[in-house]
Amino acid sequence: MRIDILTIFPEYFTSPLKYGVLARAIKKGIIEINPINLRDFTHDPHHTTDDRPYGGGEGMVMKIEPIFEALSYLEKQGEKGLVILLSPSGQIFNQKIAYKLSKEKRLIFICGRYEGVDTRVSEYLTDMELSIGDYILSGGEPAALVVIDAIARLIPGVLGKIESTNEESFNIDTKGLLEYPHYTRPREFMGWKVPEILLCGDHAKIARWRKYKSLEITLKKRPDLLKNINLSKEEKEFLEKIKNEQ
Repeated sequence: MRIDILTIFPEYFTSPLKYGVLARAIKKGIIEINPINLRDFTHDPHHTTDDRPYGGGEGMVMKIEPIFEALSYLEKQGEKGLVILLSPSGQIFNQKIAYKLSKEKRLIFICGRYEGVDTRVSEYLTDMELSIGDYILSGGEPAALVVIDAIARLIPGVLGKIESTNEESFNIDTKGLLEYPHYTRPREFMGWKVPEILLCGDHAKIARWRKYKSLEITLKKRPDLLKNINLSKEEKEFLEKIKNEQ
């Protein structure tokens, strides 16, 4: 996959791309990530990428011209990419969208700044808008990193085994439930013990315990997720039992 990032702060990505999963994916040649400076597509001495909003108001708005020219430049480099604007008004990013985007061969992210981006960018130049949550950031750069990280780990070869993602929270294979509890050595610490069932060696019992712990944790911490999950009769009865106990 090739990922291009249109930003006025390309240096923002220098450190994150040197470490962890993304760094390994880049080193293996599985992913190519190119932060592109929007100031290189301006034509005034000060390399201006923003201006005052029409109609008045506080702050500055990012101009459409540098973004249009940058996208035109990228389109000439081969396969057309899916253009994504990181924006508070975009649809909320989730694991389902991450899976869909992980199948693309090329993605182009536009990182806004200041009071936002000229609306004509979203109307005429982008394929979709994404938000990583209902809060405001200083710019689209941190949001782009979040989305790229979530997508990259779903691409075959990025992680050691793709099975590593199969039982994680929000995963399709877990129906979108939160993940079950994890424990490791020591077996007991400060009087806090690892559940005995995890030590029994019966993998079927352990799998069943983990399944119902996922249901229990989701009910306790994110009950909203259960509204969109198809549960079996047995799972529904288990949740009703927990509710009654509570």
